[in-house]
Amino acid sequence: MSTEPAAAEGHPGPADTDAPRAGQGAEATGPEEAAAGEGAGAPDPADTDDGADAGAPAAEPTAEGEGVSEAAAEIAAQRELQERIAQRKAAKEGPIAAGGKLSGTAADLLAAVRAVESGERPAAVFSEPAPAPRKVVAEPVRRAPAAAPAGPAEPAAEAVDAVRALLAEGGAPASLAAPAAATLGEGADSALRDDPWQLLRIPGVRPEQADGFARALLGAECGPDDERRGRALTVWLLEQAAVAGHTALDAPVLAEALGKRAAPDPGEAVQSAIAEGDALVFQDALEEPPGGPARAPESTQETAAQDGSQDGDEAERPVRVLVGLERYALAEESLADGLARLVNSLSKDDSSQALADWEPAAAAAAGSTAELIRAAAGHGLVLHTGAEAARAEPAALVQAAARLGLRVCAAAHSVDGRRRLAEHFGPGAPEGTAVTVSGLLSGTEGPGRDRDGALALDLLVVLDAPQLDVETAAMLAESLPDGARLVLSGDPSVLWSAGPGRVFADLLAARVCPQIASRTPDPGPVGELVSGIGAGELNEVAAPGKEVVIVPVRDAAEAIHRAVQLVADSVPRAIGVPSEQTQVITPGHGGAAGTRALNAALKERLNPGPGRFGGFDPGDRIAYVPAPGRTVPGRVVRADADGLHLDCAGTPVVVSQDAVERTVRHGWALTAHQAVGLRWPAAVVVLPGDATQALSRPWVYTAFGRGERHLSVVHGADTALPRAVAEVPAKPRTTRLQTLLRAQVPPTQ
Repeated sequence: MSTEPAAAEGHPGPADTDAPRAGQGAEATGPEEAAAGEGAGAPDPADTDDGADAGAPAAEPTAEGEGVSEAAAEIAAQRELQERIAQRKAAKEGPIAAGGKLSGTAADLLAAVRAVESGERPAAVFSEPAPAPRKVVAEPVRRAPAAAPAGPAEPAAEAVDAVRALLAEGGAPASLAAPAAATLGEGADSALRDDPWQLLRIPGVRPEQADGFARALLGAECGPDDERRGRALTVWLLEQAAVAGHTALDAPVLAEALGKRAAPDPGEAVQSAIAEGDALVFQDALEEPPGGPARAPESTQETAAQDGSQDGDEAERPVRVLVGLERYALAEESLADGLARLVNSLSKDDSSQALADWEPAAAAAAGSTAELIRAAAGHGLVLHTGAEAARAEPAALVQAAARLGLRVCAAAHSVDGRRRLAEHFGPGAPEGTAVTVSGLLSGTEGPGRDRDGALALDLLVVLDAPQLDVETAAMLAESLPDGARLVLSGDPSVLWSAGPGRVFADLLAARVCPQIASRTPDPGPVGELVSGIGAGELNEVAAPGKEVVIVPVRDAAEAIHRAVQLVADSVPRAIGVPSEQTQVITPGHGGAAGTRALNAALKERLNPGPGRFGGFDPGDRIAYVPAPGRTVPGRVVRADADGLHLDCAGTPVVVSQDAVERTVRHGWALTAHQAVGLRWPAAVVVLPGDATQALSRPWVYTAFGRGERHLSVVHGADTALPRAVAEVPAKPRTTRLQTLLRAQVPPTQ
């Protein structure tokens, strides 16, 4: 690395997606056999070509006095029927013996046939009671097409006015009126008057603000022991936990957090929320370590001891008590069901045949690519790990499956990821092979859906899998038909999803399917540096072409000056990467060298202007956030009465005037969470001294890996940087996916 004298992450909220549907059962394979009690010689109506032939038995001797020619014709006809019936029934009951004795319905049908042929009126054949009904196979529930999350409907003006009047009475900001009416729905003003702490359901409202609103409305009746307050605080804490990535919380952790919020009886508050259906409680058995049975947490042991459930040798297996919101609980259960269905729906015969069909493609590949092709051929779910260069391996798998005539698709999380994926396919790839996850689920990209609402795919490969939150993953799993294959590919060392859950990490830990580790390293000094960070080592690497440059700084002001200098002058001159292709990355939005300060300085240098369109000018680089956790880089084109016109990777986007403030930021500088899944030719990472608490190994790994050709590090973090790489892993998240999946799919290792 060369040195020239010469970039605190706020975690985004969970993605606003609809809860997935319930799991889908397998398709019915056909009607059951006829019920017992029917004549042994009667054919199954399901096996007949049409109703006219149903039930026609073998011929019997002709009646005395019939003409020879008529008898011969009847015998010939009956023989033909006998042969047709025997062919249909051979696989089930064997052929019907010629001349066999008939009875019941078969004999009556024979008499009716004879009567018709002789010109007589046939007897009523079906006048007898109906035979025992068939055993009916229930029609499977059809999947409804998954849809991208839709924003809430605009509340009526009258409802907003009513809420605004109530907020004014309680001393709350009038700006909360519209979101409160949208969140609480019809009768929002009445709901708030009956339970003022419902204000906590509005994004951005804190408990102390809701307490003040409640005191203004309730007066002396307001108190910290109010059941409504405890219930609202419980839900609010679970929502905050989801923002931090948890799908549930341990009951003791939740109780402790309630105690810090002045809830007199945390247990009662949790029970009230559960009783009202605002939260759900789970009891998951603890895993047993190899050395012996798991030791229950102290809180669990005390509860069991009080119940007398751990006496002597009959002690019950300890459980972990978790509390979560229904939205994420259902998503996690739906994801486990969907993945288990994919794992179990591929039969051994199908796997064996696929292995034979795919073997030529695997033999033509090498190393981990061949391993991935063989694993995907024989299994419904496969995990693939690797960095940027390893994307070529799932791309090769998609191409091999397409040559076999399978319906294939590969999805990335961003437009930039889709572009990089398409580069591996080349110009001859069918349209719609490379898509984005959001476009695939919404139906704007990809193969579309079949009549059952499932994606018309035999193989789906999802790249950047660590960015899958539990709700998006559940929608993908439930959208795949039975027998389809799902391959999740990604770099396990990068930052986890913005939304709740740690899907890819949980699946890797659960070991319920094959895991293929790529042996294709990222090239060059940047790749070598990032690989070492993933292993917990911050190594000095040789960079003869100034691929990696460290720029030491003393304070935030110098950090901003150096970052602007690098983007505007040094990198374009020394590396040949223009300013518009260089991305600045820093730990947080606030602070002396956060994204706000850096973007202001970069705009002044690179695109000065008055910001006449809500702070933006044509040519400004922006970060458009259409939903929490999703960042789309772009550029301002113009503004008019319709709103702010953006160009986001070639896609025109119009943002209405009232949405600009909350969805559009300047984008010369981003946080690492915003930059994950994206890459630029050059990256400038700013590490100010006041943001060292935000540093962790996944953060550094993600930030340093965003530059394809060049990385500059504006370094003011002193020893905090190597300490973060060596000692600060990812923050743990509380999830249930491993437990749910292991209950349905046994571990493979």
